[in-house]
Amino acid sequence: MSYTIEGETGPWELVIGLEVHAQVVSNAKLFSGAATEFGAEPNSQVSFVDAGFPGMLPVINRECVAQAVRTGLGLNAQVNLWSRFDRKNYFYADLPQGYQISQFAHPIIGTGQIDIELQDGSTKTIGITRLHLEQDAGKSLHDQHPTKSFIDLNRSGVALMEIVSEPDMRSPEEAGAYLTKLRQILRYLGTCDGNMEEGSMRADVNVSVRKAGEGYRTRCEVKNVNSIRFVMQAVEAEARRQIEVWESGGTVEQETRLFDTGRGITRSMRSKEDAHDYRYFPDPDLPPLVIEQSWVDQLKAALPELPDQRRARYVRDYGITPYDAHVLTLEKETAAYYEAVAKGRDAKQAANWVMGDLFAAINRTKTSIAEPPVSAADLGALLDLMADGTLSGKLAKEVFEVMVETGRAPGLIVEERGLKQVTDTGAIEAVIDEVLAKNADKVAEYRSGKDKLFGFFVGQTMKAMQGKGNPALVNEVLKKKLA
Repeated sequence: MSYTIEGETGPWELVIGLEVHAQVVSNAKLFSGAATEFGAEPNSQVSFVDAGFPGMLPVINRECVAQAVRTGLGLNAQVNLWSRFDRKNYFYADLPQGYQISQFAHPIIGTGQIDIELQDGSTKTIGITRLHLEQDAGKSLHDQHPTKSFIDLNRSGVALMEIVSEPDMRSPEEAGAYLTKLRQILRYLGTCDGNMEEGSMRADVNVSVRKAGEGYRTRCEVKNVNSIRFVMQAVEAEARRQIEVWESGGTVEQETRLFDTGRGITRSMRSKEDAHDYRYFPDPDLPPLVIEQSWVDQLKAALPELPDQRRARYVRDYGITPYDAHVLTLEKETAAYYEAVAKGRDAKQAANWVMGDLFAAINRTKTSIAEPPVSAADLGALLDLMADGTLSGKLAKEVFEVMVETGRAPGLIVEERGLKQVTDTGAIEAVIDEVLAKNADKVAEYRSGKDKLFGFFVGQTMKAMQGKGNPALVNEVLKKKLA
C-alpha cells in the first residue's frame, strides 16, 4: 500500500528528491591550504584565495578529489575520469569572489544507487543522479548586531559534495530512510562526518504532489534542512501546502522555500532560479580534472567494509537476526563496540547486552557510543564472568549497574562486594535442606502432585542465598531432594 495524503478531492501521491550537501573530511579547503576545523575563531582560517583577493589562483586539493571518488564508489556510482569545474555566478555578501566554483555540466561522479531499509522490513532502491564537488560559501550572522550583519569566511572555500538523488521517494519515511542511509555510508567511508548540528551535512528537499497515474507536477525546493526529523516534517508540511493550493483552484509556482521548524510550515524565500540565471561557464583558472583508472582502482581496493556488507556478515557469521544486525551497524562506532564484545563470545548474548543494557545506560547517562559509560573490554569481561559461572544473569545486571555508576571493572566489583555466584553443591544443599524443613507443608503438597510449587522453592532458596546461587545447580539439587 503506497503512502498518500488524503485531500478534499481524494488521495494525493508525493514525489520527493533530495540534494544533500556533505562537507568533505579533509584538513585543507578545496582550492586553498587554509584549515577546515569546526569552531575556530571567526575569520581565522581564511587564505587570500578564500577571501577573493584579485590574482589569487585556485589549486585543487587531491584529497578532496579522492574523497569524492571514494563516495562515488560507496554509492555504486559511475566515476568520470574527465570532469570540469565551472563558475556559478551570483552576488552575496558571504561569497567574496562573486562566484562559486562548482561542477555544472561535467560532474566527477555520475549515476549510482543506494538501497534503503524501511520500517516494515522491506528495502527500496533510490537512484543517485550525480555527485559533484563545489566550494562552500562563508556564513552571514544576522543576530550579532542591531543594524549590521557579520560575515565569517572560515567556511568559504571548504569542499562540499553535492549528492543529487532521483525523484524516487514517495513518503516522509522514505526520505528519512534515504538520508539516514546516505549519512551512514559517508560516515563508514570517512568522507563526511555527517554532523548535521554543525552543518556539515544539510539537505535541500524537492517536493511535488500528484494524482495517481499522472506525470510530475511543479516542484518546490525547501532549502538547508539540517536534521533527518526536520526533513521528514518538511516533506509532509510542503506536500499538504501544495495539495491545498491545487485543491483551491490555484497553481503551485516553482520556488525556493524555508522550513520553519518552530511552526512546522514552509515559507516562501525566493522564486526558483534556472541554470541560465547563474551564467555558468568553465572556470578559466582551472584545467579539466583528469584522473587515472588505476588510481580509482587503488582507492576502491582500500575502501572499508560498508554497512550492507557488514550487516550481511553479522547475520552470516554471528547468527543474529537481520533486525539486530541493522541496529548494530547503524553507527560505525556501535558496530566496532559490538565486534569487540562479541569476539570469541556468545554473539547473540553480546547483541542483547549492547542493544539492551548498554543503550539504556547511554540514554540514562546522556553519553554516546563513542564515549560509553562502560568500555567494550569491561562489558566483555562481564559476559566472561557469566560464562564461567561466577555470576548469574541477575547478578550480572546488578554488577553492570555498579559499572555504569563507578566505571570500575566487573572483576573488582565482584571481589569487593562479595557478589560471586555460589557453585559449591554442598553449600547449596545446606540452604535447600533448611528451606524444605521450614516449609514441610508445601513439600507434602508438592509431592501430592502440586508441581507448580517448584518455582516457590527456587524463589525461597535464591532469597536465602541473596541471589547468589547458581540457578542451574539450585534446580538440579531441588529436583533430587523433592523427588
